[in-house]
Amino acid sequence: MALTLRSSISFINQKETNFLKASDDASTTVSFAKNKPLFPFRAKSSMQEAQKSFNLEARRTEKGEMVHAPSVVHHKHNDDSKKVPVFVMLPLDTVTFGAQLNKPRAMNASLMALKSAGVEGVMVDAWWGLVEKDGPLKYNWNGYVELVQMVQMHGLKLQVVMSFHKCGGNVGDTCSIPLPPWVMEEINQNPDLVYTDRSGRRNPEYISLGCDSMPVLKGRTPLQVYADYMRSFRDRFKDYLGSVIVEIQVGMGPCGELRYPSYPESNGTWKFPGIGEFQCYDKYMIASLASAAEAAGKKEWGRSGPHDSGQYNQFPEETGFFKREGTWNSEYGQFFLKWYSNKLLLHGESLLASSKEIFHTSGVKLSGKVAGIHWHYRSRSHAAELTAGYYNTRSNDGYLRIAKMLARNGVVFNFTCMEMKDTEQPDNANCSPEGLVHQVKTATRIAGAELAGENALERYDRDAYAQVLLTSQSDSGNGLAAFTFLRLNKRLFDANNWRQLVEFVRSMSEGGRRQRLSDSDSQGSDLYVGHIKEIQKKIEQDIALV
Repeated sequence: MALTLRSSISFINQKETNFLKASDDASTTVSFAKNKPLFPFRAKSSMQEAQKSFNLEARRTEKGEMVHAPSVVHHKHNDDSKKVPVFVMLPLDTVTFGAQLNKPRAMNASLMALKSAGVEGVMVDAWWGLVEKDGPLKYNWNGYVELVQMVQMHGLKLQVVMSFHKCGGNVGDTCSIPLPPWVMEEINQNPDLVYTDRSGRRNPEYISLGCDSMPVLKGRTPLQVYADYMRSFRDRFKDYLGSVIVEIQVGMGPCGELRYPSYPESNGTWKFPGIGEFQCYDKYMIASLASAAEAAGKKEWGRSGPHDSGQYNQFPEETGFFKREGTWNSEYGQFFLKWYSNKLLLHGESLLASSKEIFHTSGVKLSGKVAGIHWHYRSRSHAAELTAGYYNTRSNDGYLRIAKMLARNGVVFNFTCMEMKDTEQPDNANCSPEGLVHQVKTATRIAGAELAGENALERYDRDAYAQVLLTSQSDSGNGLAAFTFLRLNKRLFDANNWRQLVEFVRSMSEGGRRQRLSDSDSQGSDLYVGHIKEIQKKIEQDIALV
C-alpha cells in the first residue's frame, strides 16, 4: 500500500503577485494503492468525490483500484480534563480568486488523512481580499461553502479566521492576496489610510487603526466594514455555526494578529532580530497623538513619535530610546508607550465587542491572536515588543492588559511560538520564547482568559512537539484549550513527519501520556510506521499536497 499525494506545493502560482487565477493546470493525484493514481478521471463535482470517500472506507476507481485511509485507532480515556484538541492550518490559498475551492481532490484526500490521524479539525483564512473583492458589500463565499461542506463530511471541525489583512511578504506567506481592489483605490487616493513609519514608508498590509472611526471606505468606517463582513459570514453559514464551524478568529492587524506592522519582511525592510519601528506616522495617528499630548499638558510631545528610537534592524543598545537606561523609561517615554499601546487595545476592544454582538447566539468561540515576539525579551526595554504595540518591559506587564481585554469579551487568547526553546535561539538576540510563553500563561490565568496556541514556524521534529506538549500541560488552570498546527503542505506527509504528527495528536489527546508511536501495527492501534519508512523516499519525491 503506497501513500501518494501529488500536486503543486501551493494552490497558487507564486509568480502571480498581482492577481490569482482559478486555474487547475497542475495535476493532482491521490492514491493509497501500490501502482496507479486514484483519480485518472474527471468527477462530476468535488463534493460528490468527498461524499464517496467519506461514506466508504475503501472504493474503486474506474480502473478497479482501491483506496484506504491510514488506519489509526484512537483510545478513549475517562479523564478528558487535560485533553487538548489539535487543529491543522490549511494552505493560505485554499480558495482561489475565482471563489472556488482550490485543488478539491487533494483537499478531500488531505482531510480524510487528517481525520484518520485524530485531529479535531482544520483552520482556514477567510480573506477579505477574496470575498469582497468585487465591490463594497458584494460578498462571494462560494469556495468557503464548498470547504465547509467537505469538512463536515469528514467529521471534522473548522476554525475560520476573519482575515482583514494582506497576504504576502511575511514569514510563511506563499502567495499574494492584497486588500480588496476598491479598498486599494481608496488607499491610492489617500495613502494615510495605511500604517506609516518615521521615514514615510507606507505599509498596505492592514488599514491603520488611526482611522477606525472615520468613514474613509466608500462612506463606511473600517470598523463598520469589518462588522458587515462578519455579519455576511454569519448569515451565509448560520446552519454550520456551532456544529461544524466552532471558532471564529477575528483578525485585528497584520498576519491577523493584534499588533502594529513593526517588523515587515517585504523588500528586506526588516530582518530578525531587528527591533522594528513605531508605526504612528499617518495623519490619523499623528492627530490622535497630538490630542493626547495636549490633554496631558505636554503639547510638544504630540508633534511626532520618538526621534531616537532607531531603525528596523538595529539593536536596543544602539538607540537612545531603547537602551538600558533609555528614553523608554522617562516621563515622555511612558506617555508615548501608553498612548501607542492603548490605541492598539482600543482597536482590539472595538472589533471584538462588535464580533461578540454578531456571533453571541451562534455557539462559536471567538479568539484573537497575539504575536510571540520573543527577541530582545531579555533586555530591559523589550524593544521589539514595544514597537509592535505591546507595552511590556522589565517593569510593566503588557500581556496582562491584553488578556483582561480578551477575557472581558469572552475571547480566547491565541498565542504563537509555543514550540520554541530558549536554547535554540541566537545568543545576540536576547531571546526567551519560554519566558514569554510563561508570562502569557500567567497573564491569562490571572485574567481568567482561555489560552490557545500555535507554532510560529514550520516544525516537524520531536523536540518541537515535545515543547508544545510541555506548554500545553498545567496543574494550575492555565494549560492550552486548543492547539493549531502550522501548516498543511507537502512536507507534512513525509513519512517521518506524518508519524510525528500522529504521535503528537495522540499525546495531546491523552494528556501527554503517550511518548512515542511503536514501529509496528500488530494490534491495529498505531499507524504502521515501519511500512511508511520503507516508502519514505518515494513519498519525498512524489508527495505534494495542496
